[in-house]
Amino acid sequence: MIRWGILSTARIGARLVEGAGKTDAADIVAVASRDAATAQAFADAYDIPRAHGSYAALLDDPDVEAVYVPLPNSMHVDWSVQALQAGKHVLCEKPMDRRTDAVASAFDVAEAQGRVLSEAFMWRHHPQTQRLRGLLDEGAIGTVRLVRASFSFVLAGDIDVRLDPALDGGGLMDVGCYCVSGARLVAGGEPLSVSAQAVNGPTGVDVRLSALLRFEGDVLGVIDCGLDTYSRGELEVVGDEGRIVVPDPWHAVNPQIVVERGFEREVVEVEAADSYTRELEDMAAAIAGERPALLGRDDALGQARTIEALYRSAEEGRAMVLP
Repeated sequence: MIRWGILSTARIGARLVEGAGKTDAADIVAVASRDAATAQAFADAYDIPRAHGSYAALLDDPDVEAVYVPLPNSMHVDWSVQALQAGKHVLCEKPMDRRTDAVASAFDVAEAQGRVLSEAFMWRHHPQTQRLRGLLDEGAIGTVRLVRASFSFVLAGDIDVRLDPALDGGGLMDVGCYCVSGARLVAGGEPLSVSAQAVNGPTGVDVRLSALLRFEGDVLGVIDCGLDTYSRGELEVVGDEGRIVVPDPWHAVNPQIVVERGFEREVVEVEAADSYTRELEDMAAAIAGERPALLGRDDALGQARTIEALYRSAEEGRAMVLP
């Protein structure tokens, strides 16, 4: 069992606590906030033994073996590095960063410290995602030609960290990174080139973004995301012999995969699971040295390079070729 500390009282931390309650691989032993009363309230609400009134205090806690970092985007790398330097393993909430160099530097520290660092794309740990990859590998729809990924919702109110440019807010950073992850998983690597268009809101961050990605083997990816668009999320993969639709790829509340070939339509049922539980179990296995973390350095760098290129394309109004 890995003893975890949560670095902030962000709402998503509650999902990790819930996931930890379903496995013997994780125990949430501490939470930290910049305000001691806020930390104590969170600890009381979720039956966490210790509350720290600063992030540094949690990193100094000798009982904490691993740290979950669900801070605003701009703080991900900095506090992940500080946690690693304090001897903790780190699960950093997605996206780790929009700058490739920053992500590489974090993994350099992890390797130097002999610690596990992983980006928290919880959807990648769900059995639904694993079954999707399996179907593609089995040739269920022939050769993959196109992948389409979407994720959007209407953000309530106009004061939110996701709208703050100083905190690296934006639709691509918040929900679009899932679409990037989905397209990369299906296509089997990083895009060769990207072309993006964005609509920026009053604060200057993207509230809507669409993009075309070209992968090796002439696989095309179409992604769209938004913070001002009707709530939706879907992943579609089209091959030369059929198509696969995952109606709820990111949250998998009711997991299922639809496979269409000619006039045949099959609904593949998938076991229910808690993605956060599976994520914590993956971290525990990696920390124990049983296997590498599912999402390590290569995947995180692939995410960062793609996001960085998408923003440059939207800002400069031209297609970007990835190195």
